[in-house]
Amino acid sequence: MGTVKDLYLEEGIEKMKDLAEDVRICMFCTSSDSLPFTTRPMATSKVDDDGTIWFLSSKDSEKNFEIMENANVQLIYSKPGDSKFMSVYGIASIQTSQAKIDELWNPLAKAWFTEGNEDPNISVIRFIPQTAQYWDTAHGKVISLISIAASALTGKSHDDGIEGHIKL
Repeated sequence: MGTVKDLYLEEGIEKMKDLAEDVRICMFCTSSDSLPFTTRPMATSKVDDDGTIWFLSSKDSEKNFEIMENANVQLIYSKPGDSKFMSVYGIASIQTSQAKIDELWNPLAKAWFTEGNEDPNISVIRFIPQTAQYWDTAHGKVISLISIAASALTGKSHDDGIEGHIKL
């Protein structure tokens, strides 16, 4: 088993922010109180210093309707090449503030919103995390790869992982 390190408040928010901004794409899971969850990839637009995560979304999307029925959302971030993983549970809400849309707007979003940041179908999802879990390497990718190779040669177990809960 690797190292377990639970993170609290500011340290936890900083870890969550770093992982979400590094990975950027998450699996965004919603449920209308039934299984299986509805899951789709979403690009993280911004992570505030307080841990709030923002997304651009279509007003008429299935995920927006599901959030209106049940605001409980799970985000799953995964970057296997760097051994970085995070699952975040929280509450989502839909907003239509033009100021927030303008703040989050980026040129790639035009692929979904052809009329730009003034597109009448654009909305914002505000996700407030409540709890999270993360998995990472303790010493970075290169050291981890060297350790794996050494373990394979010596027959000794490799576990350079670090994991824990993020308590907000």
